[in-house]
Amino acid sequence: MSNLKKDDIIVVDRKAAKQTVFVTSLGNAMEWFDFGLYAYLAVTIGKVFFPEIDPAYQLIYAFATFAIAFIARPVGGLVFGMLGDRIGRKKILSLTLIMMAASTVFIGLIPSYSTIGVAAPILLLFARLIQGFSTGGEYAGAMTYIAESTPDKRRGFLASGLEVGTLVGFASSAALVTLLTYILGPEKMVEWGWRLPFLIAGPLGVIGFYMRSRLSETPAFMALEEAKEEDRHRASLKEILTNHWKPLLICLGVVFFYNTALYMVLTYMPSYLTEELGYGETKGLVYSLLVMVSIIPIILIMGHWSDRIGRNKIVIGALIGNIILGVPAFMMMSSGNGFIVFSGLFILGIMLAAFQGVLPATLPSLFFTKVRYGSLAITYNISTSLFGGTTPLIIAWLVSMTDNSMIPAYYLIAACIVGLIVVSLFVKETAGKSLRGSAPTIEDQSEVDEILKNPVQALWWKEEEPAEMHVEASYTQNSPAKTNIK
Repeated sequence: MSNLKKDDIIVVDRKAAKQTVFVTSLGNAMEWFDFGLYAYLAVTIGKVFFPEIDPAYQLIYAFATFAIAFIARPVGGLVFGMLGDRIGRKKILSLTLIMMAASTVFIGLIPSYSTIGVAAPILLLFARLIQGFSTGGEYAGAMTYIAESTPDKRRGFLASGLEVGTLVGFASSAALVTLLTYILGPEKMVEWGWRLPFLIAGPLGVIGFYMRSRLSETPAFMALEEAKEEDRHRASLKEILTNHWKPLLICLGVVFFYNTALYMVLTYMPSYLTEELGYGETKGLVYSLLVMVSIIPIILIMGHWSDRIGRNKIVIGALIGNIILGVPAFMMMSSGNGFIVFSGLFILGIMLAAFQGVLPATLPSLFFTKVRYGSLAITYNISTSLFGGTTPLIIAWLVSMTDNSMIPAYYLIAACIVGLIVVSLFVKETAGKSLRGSAPTIEDQSEVDEILKNPVQALWWKEEEPAEMHVEASYTQNSPAKTNIK
C-alpha cells in the first residue's frame, strides 16, 4: 500500500454504518443482559447454591463462581479470535450470542442445592464456564466489527454505541432483578423468582441471532478476503506473540484499569451497598440502576468529543479524576444520605463513562487488521480474567479480612495509577486516523482528494508494520465496488 490510490480508500455509507452499530450493540446488550444477571442476583444465588456456607461468606462464594467463569474467557478469546481472523467477524458474533443465551437458560433450570446437593453448584460452575467461553469471543469481536465498519473521523462516537449496548444490557438485568425483588420479596426470590430472568434469555438470544446473521462482513475483512491468494497470510498465535508483543502488553495494561473500574461500578457496587453498607437489596440495586441510566448520554458525549480533541486526553482526565476523587466518592457512599450516596456513585459512573465512550475505538486501533480480532480477544480476555472478573471477589475478600469499607477506593486508585502510566507513555493517539493495516475509511467522496494529497499521513501506520505483514499492501488493489460498503 505504499502507493495509495483512489480505489484503495474505503467509503462507508453513513446509514449502513449506523445500522451496523445498532444491531451489533443490540446483540451486545442481550449478551451482557445474560452475563449481568448473575452479578445482580449474587446475594440470592449465594443462598440458593451455598446454603450450608456461613451467611457471612455466601457472597464471597457466589462471586468466586462469578470469577471462575473468567478462566474460560481467554480460551474463548483464543478460539473465537483466531477463527474471527480466518472466517470472518460476523459468523463468530452470531455463534457467541446463541451460546450465551443457551448457557443462561441452563442456569435458570438448575435445581437448587436443597434438591440435588453438591451437584447444583457444580452445574452452576459448568454453565458459568460456558458463559465465560462465549463472552471471550463476543466483546472483542463486537469492538472489532464496529471499528472496521465505521469512518475514521466518527469512529469514537459510533463505537461508543457499543458501550451503550453494554449498559442497556446491564441496566435491563438490574431493573428486572429489582422489579422482581420488589414484587416477590426476598423469600420468594430465593424459592423460585431468581429463575425467571435467566429463562428470558432464550427468546432474546433467538432474536439477537437472527438480527446479527443478517449483517454484512466488515469492509476491512472483505478487502483481505478479496486479495490474491498468494498475498494472503493468516497469522498464527506464535506470530502474534512474536511480532505484536508490544501492542499486546499495552492492551493488557489498558484493559486492566478499564475493567477494574467497569466491574467495580457495574457488578460489585450493588452487593457492596447491600452487604457492606447495609442499604438493603432493593435500594442497592436502585442506586446502581439510576447511575447506569444516567451515564448513557455521557458515554455518547465522550465518544463524540474523542473524535474532536483526541481519545487519550479524555482517558487521562478520567484516570486522574478517579485518583483524586476515589476516596471522597466512597466516603459519600458511606454517608447514609440517599442523595449523597447516589452522588458518590455517580462520580465513579462519570469516570467510567469516559472510559466506555473512548476505549471501544482505542483498543481495536492497537492492532493490525490481519491479527486484530485474535490479538484483541486474547489480550482483552486474559487481562479481564486476571483483573476484571476477579475485582468483586478480591475486594469482597479484602473488605472481609480488613473490615475496612474503603478498600474498594484504594484498589481503584492503584489500578488508575497504573493506567495513567500506560496511556501517557505507550498509547499513540489515533483519533481521526485509519486503523492499523487498513486504508482510510470515509463516509463522503469529497474527502478522497484531501487524503490523496498526503498519502504518508493517511498510511501513518506503515512505519510500524511488521516485516511479515508487508504482503498486506496488495489487499487494497480491488475495485471500489468490492472495497466500499453501500
